[in-house]
Amino acid sequence: MASQLAPSSMFFSEANIEEEEGGSYQKIYQHLTQQVNKLPSPNIETYGRSIYWYCGWYGAIDSIVGAMLAQKYFKARPADVLVATFPKSGTTWIKALVFATLNRGSDLINYHQFLESHNPHQCCPFLEFEIYSRNIEAVPDLSKFPDPRLFSTHLPFQSLPTSVIDSGCRVVYVGRNPKDNFVSSWHYFNKISREAEPLEEAFDCFCKGLNIYGPYWEHVLSYWKAHVERPQHVLFLKYEELKAEPVAQLKRLAEFLGCPFSEGEEKEGVIEDIIRLCSIENLANLEVNKIGTVNFTASTVKGSNFFRRGVVGDWKNHLTPEMVGQLDKITEQKFQGSGLSF
Repeated sequence: MASQLAPSSMFFSEANIEEEEGGSYQKIYQHLTQQVNKLPSPNIETYGRSIYWYCGWYGAIDSIVGAMLAQKYFKARPADVLVATFPKSGTTWIKALVFATLNRGSDLINYHQFLESHNPHQCCPFLEFEIYSRNIEAVPDLSKFPDPRLFSTHLPFQSLPTSVIDSGCRVVYVGRNPKDNFVSSWHYFNKISREAEPLEEAFDCFCKGLNIYGPYWEHVLSYWKAHVERPQHVLFLKYEELKAEPVAQLKRLAEFLGCPFSEGEEKEGVIEDIIRLCSIENLANLEVNKIGTVNFTASTVKGSNFFRRGVVGDWKNHLTPEMVGQLDKITEQKFQGSGLSF
């Protein structure tokens, strides 16, 4: 699997970076930013941001530079857990579920108190635009973090740091129906972007893969194939199944994470408690998510922007029959022969 990865060195020699920039993190970040500006670009803006083609996906400058720096510096451990998603596939929700499942019974962290006072993104930072971002002064020292360390990413599988694969750490991926994914993305990015984008224009870009971390289908397939090949290391969950059968899916998640629920926990209602605490409805109504903010590289986002409806089938309220047919046709073609469907 490691041979499928596309490290930053395919564009920029690590040795050359350090020789030219003296090894300073900030100078390396600036150097890579200049190089990303030279990558192929469709010369359009997605929700007010330019995107560039890198290793099979489109990304904004900060995400691509962050991916390169994570490839260079991140050293995964076997006990690490990485939550991976395409944007607006249930990222906030799965972060809360994984955090609560891993930390139940912990002497160090009370998952109830933490999630009631922190946005889920604050318990599971993004590799490419939080840990390795332009907002930090030096390479962060993650060695003192206790196991299991919990991180997240929107990167497609082929751009994960090589150490993630080599270490055998666990990767949890959530995929969502492309129609609901698109609608959720459109609402979210219009809330946080400098420029709102009409539905028709955003839809056309989505279908062409011209969106941040897109194309959607290749992103989802990259993790689906990894799950099929290495199910002990990559778990593929579907958003719709999490909504339809949360108990069964949470038990599946806990088994994968190596901390299955005991009979005693099941009898005590621990599973139902985690599902209730981490439900989109409950999280959205917590005071911290109503008035708090989350700081990312490119922007500070209101906590309330991470919660809208979270339902299955909201696309019916937004997409025309022609749009639905177009997306269904692309999905059928892209997923043909993979065994994956939504």
